[in-house]
Amino acid sequence: MAAVTSEKVLSVTHWTDRLFSFRVARPASFRFRSGEFVMLGLEVEGKPLLRAYSIASPAWDDGLDFFSIKVEDGPLTSRLQSIQTGDEILLGKKSVGTLVLDALTPGRRLYLLSTGTGIAPFASVTRDPETYERFEQVVLVHACRQVAELEYGRRLVEALKDDPLVGELAADKLVYYPSCTREEFPRRGRITALMDSGQLFDEIGAPPLNPAEDRVMICGSMEMIADCRARVEAAGLKEGANSRPAEFVVEKSFVD
Repeated sequence: MAAVTSEKVLSVTHWTDRLFSFRVARPASFRFRSGEFVMLGLEVEGKPLLRAYSIASPAWDDGLDFFSIKVEDGPLTSRLQSIQTGDEILLGKKSVGTLVLDALTPGRRLYLLSTGTGIAPFASVTRDPETYERFEQVVLVHACRQVAELEYGRRLVEALKDDPLVGELAADKLVYYPSCTREEFPRRGRITALMDSGQLFDEIGAPPLNPAEDRVMICGSMEMIADCRARVEAAGLKEGANSRPAEFVVEKSFVD
């Protein structure tokens, strides 16, 4: 298992019966860009069982945060959800990913479109000072089925107020836009419906998407990504990559 290291779990938080987060010790040699993902997992029957997880902490953090679903019959998550503080997990030595600022061309407004645990890479991006240096406005959109599933994002945004590096910047530039799809909440509906109706743009005081000013990152289920990608492409935005920056990027790794 030369490609992985064994790292200690520093804390675990269970948000709902479906969602949990955990913090892992960061090796001194581990480097990553905010928004990237890494392979992590457990040793099962003498072999490493690994999946790709977005890193939810910013590149400057001393630890590594992750936000995960719980899948009862998931090969990894069925085991990972039982980890406790002090346990050891396997961590890949190299991070990769497309949800990074380097894959986007300069713009005025950055939309971070997420559902469920798809908010994880944006927990990293919204705590990176470079995000606010590059954009005049950052719109964090997070849609979940249940109100309780929005709590991780709400706590994230609340904590940004006291963040020593981006607190003042986030106060001026970050717009938090939560929505619930299956329970009563001040804002209801899927991200695509909020975009199609124009409600999202009206409520944040912005015009509809346009490639001259807007940049977009998308992270969620495969269906959500496909649906949001269709809207973004219809607005004229082109997909970017690390080697070819453009107007929008999508997550390309998934957890069981």
